[in-house]
Amino acid sequence: MTTRRYDAFAILILLILWLLFFWRLLTPIPGDQASITQGDFSGQFVAFAAYQYHRLTQGEIPLWNPYNNGGLPFIGDTQAAVFYPPRLLTIAFSYLSGGWTYHALELEMMFHVLAYSLLLYALVRRMTIGQSGRVIGGLVAAIIGAYGGFLSGYPVQQLAILEAAIWLPLGILGVLEATRHETIRWRWMVLAGFALGLSWMAGHPQTSWFLTYLLVAYLAYHIYVRRWRWTILVRGIILIALISGGIAAVQLLPGIEYLGHTARIDLTFEAKGNGFPIRDVLQFLFPGQFSLFSPLYIGIVGLALVIIVPWFNQKIPGSHFWIGVALVSLLLSFGANSALYPALYNLLPGLRFFRGQERAAYLVASSLAILAGLSAAHLVSAKTDDDTKSKQIQQTLVGLVIACGVGIVLAPDGWFSERPDEALSTAVFSTLIAAAVFFVLRHLVSTPSSRFYQWLLVGLLVFDLFTINFDADHTYDPVPPNEQLALIHPPLVAQVASDTDLPYRVDGFRGLNDNFGSLYRVMDMRGISPLFLDGPYRLIEPEKINPVAWELFAVRYVFTDWEALPVASTLLGSGTDRHGPVNLHRLTDPRPFAHLVYDVEVVDSDAFAHELVRDPNFTPRTTVILNQPVAVDLPPEAPAEGTAAVTTFEPERFVIEVSTPTDAVLTIAHPDYPGWHATIDDVPAETIRAFGALTAIAVPSGQHEITFTYDPLSYRVGAVLSLFTWACLGILGGWWLIRGRNAD
Repeated sequence: MTTRRYDAFAILILLILWLLFFWRLLTPIPGDQASITQGDFSGQFVAFAAYQYHRLTQGEIPLWNPYNNGGLPFIGDTQAAVFYPPRLLTIAFSYLSGGWTYHALELEMMFHVLAYSLLLYALVRRMTIGQSGRVIGGLVAAIIGAYGGFLSGYPVQQLAILEAAIWLPLGILGVLEATRHETIRWRWMVLAGFALGLSWMAGHPQTSWFLTYLLVAYLAYHIYVRRWRWTILVRGIILIALISGGIAAVQLLPGIEYLGHTARIDLTFEAKGNGFPIRDVLQFLFPGQFSLFSPLYIGIVGLALVIIVPWFNQKIPGSHFWIGVALVSLLLSFGANSALYPALYNLLPGLRFFRGQERAAYLVASSLAILAGLSAAHLVSAKTDDDTKSKQIQQTLVGLVIACGVGIVLAPDGWFSERPDEALSTAVFSTLIAAAVFFVLRHLVSTPSSRFYQWLLVGLLVFDLFTINFDADHTYDPVPPNEQLALIHPPLVAQVASDTDLPYRVDGFRGLNDNFGSLYRVMDMRGISPLFLDGPYRLIEPEKINPVAWELFAVRYVFTDWEALPVASTLLGSGTDRHGPVNLHRLTDPRPFAHLVYDVEVVDSDAFAHELVRDPNFTPRTTVILNQPVAVDLPPEAPAEGTAAVTTFEPERFVIEVSTPTDAVLTIAHPDYPGWHATIDDVPAETIRAFGALTAIAVPSGQHEITFTYDPLSYRVGAVLSLFTWACLGILGGWWLIRGRNAD
């Protein structure tokens, strides 16, 4: 069989395994269907993508989202992934197929898993070029990477993590091919930068930050091995940075701007230092016993291939690098539970910006998948004639069987799980797989050319990982996707949506939930996006029943389990949400979205404004708290005839007609944020920060048309940079393709 046929056969196997793993998400039989369980996938990603779909199919760019968190810069929320190319394809195919669905995003997830398996196969296949075991090695790495504990666990629901993670093999492949020959081939470094740029566009900066460091380290490693000048490393880093940064600039620049205004910027070391407990290293042997997910689990087969690497006769090229990556990443994944994270906290650029250090499992799982693939390829490519080495490999595998067997002894007494029966089943399974691996690898060590044992090893790996991760209860529900989430308004939400006297907000902590304001296009002052503007967050989030926030954010409807509210309201209806009974109240006298006041109090900080607004004697309906004096003459008493009416309301533009007999301050229930510009009768006007979070503007007496427009400089600059970079890459790609054909 030719090399191309071997590769075609391997790709066919990966495609079949992909269909098998996700068959319940693909089957047309409703009774057999499963779907991704509700959680972040539905509450964050489906909801935001639905808003993205609505705006883009209307021919509009979704720069601002008024439907969650009291309003937020959608282009700046990294997890929205507004211009991520695969998301744009999902939206395009959904539009051609009849509309947005829950299943559309499930398909996007599945195709990313398939892409990751194919890219990992290609990477290890190129790493082991010239070895007879390269196909087996590529398959082993691809199967572990795609169906191991990391990618099949929480990244399925945290879609941004999965989509940012899968570009690792393509980036590493670019560096590998660039440094394979005697002189560096810069066009392959372009591929590495392209892969990293796609990762940054996918919407999970922490994962892309991990990948950035990995690419730099891998480039430095190869330059060191080849004894090239350090200037090549600098040039390579600059090239990767320019390409990846240029590709993603349209999202990166607004995202960086947004991050500086969010509540998350104030996270303490304690909040950012969380990670795996040290005992979670036992995830390698006993999946599902120490946490809901087991991202460190690469299968007993994969673990066996990794731990025998030191005993091969010949050193596997690159193995030391990947072992180092796995060990450093594992220590980082412990967060403040080990000494490495605190030591690097102030030294490693970017580390202090992220919480959830257990996500370093991404690099642990990826590096071990690659290492297992290299090990498998080496194992079946060369016979181990050294009896000592062969015996050491067998002893190591016996040790693995014993380690798993210890779990059988300890599990019934609850040593490592509060569920002894389940723990015992897992320990027995791991021990049986370890014994089977010992049997298979012992024969492969002595007869590596045996096709039977090669494919038996692959089959055992598939059985191992699919048994643990296929159709996992914590990830999938046995219901069709159209039953997971109603894409039309639920009854209570429909009552609110029928009110067309816009704009107004709701408090959807109950009843609406999550980021479903974006899904149903109902303006919610709450949401679950991890990035929340700091000022609105300080006013909204401290209390779940929050009349002060209702007043300031123009809330007209409140979903709650309370029968009566602390302010005057009318009970409109009752129903249920996933937490239980819920009631819908309409406030009797809600503050309007735009409101004129004639009394000002100036403070020197947002914190003081937040304290003052919560004073029971303070009346925000008549007095506004500003961060600077206004250049108008306010009357001693408010005139009765001042009015402000919103005549146009769109996400990035709204118009207010104002009539006031004296100078006034127009307060707006809208976040104060860079990029929003105001005009009074088409003349630019300065906006002022009100209540430490919102927007106000000084208005002279008379009748005026006041227009607010969101047109951020960060987006415009980023769009120009991205368009330029994509255009250059297109031209370069076309030129290389034509030159390659002419060379043939």
